[in-house]
Amino acid sequence: MPVIEVTDLRKSYSGRPVVDGVSFAVEEGEIFGILGPNGAGKTTTVECVEGLRVPDAGRVRVAGLDPVADHDRLTRVLGAQLQEGRLQEKLTVGEALRLYAALHPAPADWRPLAERLGLTARLDTRFGKLSGGQKQRLFIALALVGDPRVVVLDELTTGLDPRARRDTWRLVEEIRDSGVTVLLVTHFMEEAQRLCDRVAVIDQGRIAALDTPAGLIRRSAGATVITFTPSAPLDERELNALPGLASVSHKDGRITLAGGDETVNAVISLLARHRVTAHHLRVGDATLDDAYLDLTETTS
Repeated sequence: MPVIEVTDLRKSYSGRPVVDGVSFAVEEGEIFGILGPNGAGKTTTVECVEGLRVPDAGRVRVAGLDPVADHDRLTRVLGAQLQEGRLQEKLTVGEALRLYAALHPAPADWRPLAERLGLTARLDTRFGKLSGGQKQRLFIALALVGDPRVVVLDELTTGLDPRARRDTWRLVEEIRDSGVTVLLVTHFMEEAQRLCDRVAVIDQGRIAALDTPAGLIRRSAGATVITFTPSAPLDERELNALPGLASVSHKDGRITLAGGDETVNAVISLLARHRVTAHHLRVGDATLDDAYLDLTETTS
């Protein structure tokens, strides 16, 4: 059964639709990603799920609860790490955990939670002295301290260095493995491809696509990427005429083609026909980044 259900959600500001008929369902125990350009309606959609904004129309349910009408009960099943999170600079990690635990009727034990998130050694450290990665781990802990069934993580790793980002990804996977459903808002395609079971791409307030990351990549016009350096120049017209070709680009003598399986066979035939050697030939799947650009360019 879905733990989150969003049906025909609509929200406008000053007469301008920001969320325009969004529908999706999140199954219990999955990591569900929401992607989209800045201003696409991602955060507004999630804030309606969290009960922080009142929809103009549509239906939202989290564990069967209306986020607006049942907001007090919602806080017992849903935890959230907001896009813009701040705490008082002099508040220590331990004080923050104890304070947030006191706000819940049946909180999780914050001590093992702090241990699990690598915060035990920082319990006496003030918020203003924490690194970016430590602050993010603290915000995750605060989102989990109420022992929720669902946690919303909005732009979780923005501003983190690559190592801190990967450490945070492992934490999200551990959260999911512990039985918590995760709704993840991100603009990092690598993050979504690594973590998410399914992804909804929102563009201009509407769902442009909803599938697994692998499914979105397969649906992309350039699902296969071929790169090589030819031993001799190739006719640009012949390259552009390759079947299934989505794009072709040149950089420093290297050619990159995006297309389908038929494009791979055709380019090999083209090279053989002209007796051109493909140096450093690589054939691989496109990434979610490629699929995302294809989707958002198509719907823009």
